[in-house]
Amino acid sequence: MNKKHNRILLVDDDTDLLRLVSMRLTAAGYAVTQAESAEQAMAQFLTLRPHIVVTDLRMEGMDGLALFESIRKVNASVPVIILTAHGSIAEAVDATRRGVYTFLTKPVDSRNLLQEIRNALSLTGGAGGASDSGEVAVWRRDIITCSPIMEDLLGRLKLAAASESSIMILGESGSGKELLARAIHLASPRASGPFVAVNCGSIPEALLESELFGHTKGSFTGAVQDYAGLFKSAHGGTLLLDEIGDMPLALQVKLLRVLQERQVRPVGSTRVVPVDVRIISATHRDLEEAIASSLFRQDLYYRLNVVCLEVPNLNRRREDVPLLADHFRQKLAERSGKKISGFSPDAMDVLLNAPWPGNIRQLINVIEQAVALSTTPVISADLLQSAIRDTPEKILSFAEARRKFEQDYLVRLLQMTKGNVTRAARIADRNRTDFYKLLQRHHIVPTLFKAD
Repeated sequence: MNKKHNRILLVDDDTDLLRLVSMRLTAAGYAVTQAESAEQAMAQFLTLRPHIVVTDLRMEGMDGLALFESIRKVNASVPVIILTAHGSIAEAVDATRRGVYTFLTKPVDSRNLLQEIRNALSLTGGAGGASDSGEVAVWRRDIITCSPIMEDLLGRLKLAAASESSIMILGESGSGKELLARAIHLASPRASGPFVAVNCGSIPEALLESELFGHTKGSFTGAVQDYAGLFKSAHGGTLLLDEIGDMPLALQVKLLRVLQERQVRPVGSTRVVPVDVRIISATHRDLEEAIASSLFRQDLYYRLNVVCLEVPNLNRRREDVPLLADHFRQKLAERSGKKISGFSPDAMDVLLNAPWPGNIRQLINVIEQAVALSTTPVISADLLQSAIRDTPEKILSFAEARRKFEQDYLVRLLQMTKGNVTRAARIADRNRTDFYKLLQRHHIVPTLFKAD
């Protein structure tokens, strides 16, 4: 594991000890951030996104266990090691039961601490699962990101992949749910087995049962030979049931039975076939709402949703847009045989400010069109604007957003009161003088709202 990419948050109100332990961890190759209180550590945690936290137990104000509980609410996959000079067996047992990775007593043996850190990072994958040579781990090689939100997700993904639990991936269309499912497969003990994906919404209901469970020759019109089915094809590996929310109710009952009995019965057959498959399901639908509307079985939902991973949409990870855009540019330019070196600064601004309702799938489409139509080595802003088709929704500065809100608010008030400033000021809980100043600042004339 490439240590220099692993971030450790070290917390202790003893500044001398903090400095000493920090020096030892830094000398071992880790990137260490120091905090002299749990409150300071929590503020740093939200921006630093450390791979591991090492904290003292007894501190003024919030103690180490309270810090652990706060961290767990933000990211339950980050290991926390607690140090104390006042440790007891009871405290250690309580801490580990609550989810603390390990509990070490002071004075801390450096070799022991370093070993525990290595062990913890090996479980979570550390800095994206980087190898000693600095190469990205195979399981996440196709995932392009520098987003802290995505790194948190990948940490949970790595932990979940090591188990045999069924995993449900939630996310908007085009956000990369299948890519994450493949990463789970590659990070799991089943990586050497097959990965099979099926879109439950793209296959007609009459054929979906046969596609999943197989059929025998002559079982229906067109069944000219035996077909094993996707469950059998995925034996020993992973089966992704994409858009599971679109699966018909009648087939949901049969799927539930397969998951319970771990065997399938092909259409037209009287014998069952054992299957050993890890199930990953994915959907952009709100399944709890579908359950309430009797469109999805609650028992199947709980069987599939043992571990839930939610993929952020592209608007929540805008820092990834330049990385993704450049990655797709290189691949698409190579495929088309064009020499395109990059994007103009204005073009990159267009990409960063676009709303991306179609997420990564839309981004790929936009870059592909721009590459296809570009006649210069640098992709221009106009070309991207044309590809996006919609005017980008620019992210406003705080001052601009506040001004726009005030202006819209004042206009709505005057529309409601038909230009009556006294009434509008009363609703806004402002005196008339202040309200008139606001109107003047935004160049709003009240008489324009008065009824004829």
